[in-house]
Amino acid sequence: MDDRDSPAVRRRDLLGLSAAALAGAATVTAPAAAAAPRAPEQEAEVTPPEDLMREHGVLKRLLLVYREGIRRIEGGERAPTQPLNAATRIIRGFIEDYHEHLEEKYVFPRLREVGRLTGTVSVLLLQHRRGRELTERILTATRHARGARAAPTLVADMAAFVRMYEPHEAREDTVVFPAFREVVPAKEFLRLAELFEDEEHRRFGPRGFEGVVDQVADIEKALGVYDLSRFTPAG
Repeated sequence: MDDRDSPAVRRRDLLGLSAAALAGAATVTAPAAAAAPRAPEQEAEVTPPEDLMREHGVLKRLLLVYREGIRRIEGGERAPTQPLNAATRIIRGFIEDYHEHLEEKYVFPRLREVGRLTGTVSVLLLQHRRGRELTERILTATRHARGARAAPTLVADMAAFVRMYEPHEAREDTVVFPAFREVVPAKEFLRLAELFEDEEHRRFGPRGFEGVVDQVADIEKALGVYDLSRFTPAG
């Protein structure tokens, strides 16, 4: 696969830095002989809707990146093609090829089986297709620095993507995922939680979701939109 189109975005491509993985080690003191061994703690399961909704959080942050790109281009600045391309590659690999794949394979068919939200599901599927078309055009426009020449079309495509996906993900979070929870038995819900987690790590490595969030943070830093306080209105 051409590295430029890889879903995994190299952090050094964004910041010019070589990323170093820091592993923390905790020293455990052996308990006294008389002390009873502690039972291992179990991690709380991340439910399928929770998993999908936190992935929507990644998409929200990428939409903010698109908004910043639009702001700069409309303000007469050169298109920030490198961070925009990195963001779009995450949308392609993490959102479209992974997140939407899970929705299309496990969530939408189950709702259709029981006759729930069939019209909404049809619209969501159409929007997935339209989103992939927009993503392909944005990838092409931002692949090289000369893509800035297509700035008006790039702005239109990013704006259309943002306009569609803001209500898209909001409707899924507030209507579709709660309905999915209602129609799936608890045993199957647990099985799907494990399946989603396994697929996440198979595609994105041991850190999975957390690693993707780090990539998004690097893009935000490259564009100067990482600091949350900058979005607070003046008092």
